[in-house]
Amino acid sequence: MIPRLFVLFMTFCMTLSFSDAARAQSVAWVQIEAAPTLAVAQTRVRDYAARLPDVAGFQLRSGLYGIVLGPYAPDDAVQRLRDLRGQSAIPSDSYIEDGSRFRQQFWPIGASLVATPEPIPLATAAQDPSVTPVEPATAPEPVAAPAPEPVIQLPDETRAEALESESELSRPERELLQTALKWAGFYDAAIDGAYGRGTRSSMAAWQTANNHEPTGVLTTAQRAELLAAYNAVLNGLDLQLVRDDATGIEMQMPTAVVAFDRYEPPFARFAPKGDLQAQVLLISQEGDADRLAGLYQILQTLAMVPTEGPRTLKDRSFEIEGTDAVAHTYIQARLDDGVIKGFALIWPAGDEERRTRLLETMKASFATVDGSLDPGLVQPGEDQAIDLLAGLEIRKPKLSRSGFYIDGQGSVLTTTEAVASCDYVTLDGATEAEVGFTDPALGIAVLTPKTPLAPLAVAAFQTAVPRLQSEVAVGGYPYGAVLVAPSVTFGKLADLRGLNGEETIKRLALTAQPGDAGGPVFDNGGAVLGMLAPKVSKDGQVLPAEVSFSVDADAILTALAGAGVSVETTDSVAYMTPELIAQKAAQTTVLVSCW
Repeated sequence: MIPRLFVLFMTFCMTLSFSDAARAQSVAWVQIEAAPTLAVAQTRVRDYAARLPDVAGFQLRSGLYGIVLGPYAPDDAVQRLRDLRGQSAIPSDSYIEDGSRFRQQFWPIGASLVATPEPIPLATAAQDPSVTPVEPATAPEPVAAPAPEPVIQLPDETRAEALESESELSRPERELLQTALKWAGFYDAAIDGAYGRGTRSSMAAWQTANNHEPTGVLTTAQRAELLAAYNAVLNGLDLQLVRDDATGIEMQMPTAVVAFDRYEPPFARFAPKGDLQAQVLLISQEGDADRLAGLYQILQTLAMVPTEGPRTLKDRSFEIEGTDAVAHTYIQARLDDGVIKGFALIWPAGDEERRTRLLETMKASFATVDGSLDPGLVQPGEDQAIDLLAGLEIRKPKLSRSGFYIDGQGSVLTTTEAVASCDYVTLDGATEAEVGFTDPALGIAVLTPKTPLAPLAVAAFQTAVPRLQSEVAVGGYPYGAVLVAPSVTFGKLADLRGLNGEETIKRLALTAQPGDAGGPVFDNGGAVLGMLAPKVSKDGQVLPAEVSFSVDADAILTALAGAGVSVETTDSVAYMTPELIAQKAAQTTVLVSCW
């Protein structure tokens, strides 16, 4: 048997719950603004509090920070909204809010108006804010009251009048109402502007949820209420149609958070205005399909474009989307009549509802006018850098080393140093590759491209014993991606073994850079004697710059055979001119980047 004390306790809790629900339904607020960050909201709320009474601030369910007036009785809230709009004391798009979206209160400091939403009499609300009301000595104890039935709001139009006003809507306006109903969770069918049984049912459900008579036809006021809630997430962004004649683009932009910064062809850059780290780029340049594809590839090298996310390249357009823990980037561009135009929106992560709505608005409003951005609009200056594209930072790998092709499918041999602790690995900065095999003892790794490649040439490993002091050459990328083609460094074979007699390495008299590690070591006939090993200091000992080491070809072949990797070999001792060896190196050497 359930103890009587427990039953009494649960009854008391339920009474309190019903009391809170009833109280929430008995008050209303006038929402006047929504700010993107707490810092902006605190500044704005102080401005309003200096000239209006009853100002409060709450974090909203959407993540924005709402600035409101109240709480008032519902009828008083409507009157207060009308009066203040008429005085131009509040924005014209202010609206009535029931407080259900309110979360933590940030103004007035230390207050909790949601917990005890006692309506403020309209006469008190309208008084001079400089007059401080006299507080009663003791506040009366709240008395729990039974929960009243929801008050059904009478429509401002009859059903016939609502149908007549609805018939005057354009198709885009009808589609917008369906979109708003879908966003509010009442509609899940096609956005087609056709109001059939599904649309009517969703309208009736929305009316019921918002205490309206469920007629299935939204009145003029109800349509305004629905769209106001739908657009509330964009409050504080100050969306305005911006036309930029230099780029030949016009579109809606969040002018409260970004402002024009400068032209960096092919971009017009709109930088953050405040705390919200958002950016907009307008893209404009003359071009063709090849240039469009090149822009698509280049944009993905920018640091502002996270690597995770979908991307699509078509004959005349592309879309790029990238997300990480810091930002969500979207880019689109299209080729029309010899001109490429588009835009990019970079928005902080964690604000997805507002970002999605903003992006929808920007995409829908994007339009082109005559003209394209003049490449000579900005003269070159001293701040140019190879790791910048039009003033934007290019994404750089953690580490870059060299490698070389060992089969016709594009498999690459490199050093294990090049693939350690990488999120992913690329070949020549474009093709992503997987690590198929490693031998930590030898320090070698085999990479398999995710997209099959067709190399111009592959390495042929030398099985004959080379002659001491013979000419050797190393193909590599000593400076990473700074140079677009591999360099060749010439030297001599100093010893068939390491300094301590190691059989698996050869000593070279050759000055190499860290980026050369993993590159092929050629004999003077173009066969591969081994792979250049990274320079490693032991016990604080630093060897002379001209001392390098190569992992022996025989040791590599033994390891690869054990892993089931087939490669070409030769025992021919031939001769090539330095120019032909350089050509051979250019065809087989690969830039390996760790990201």
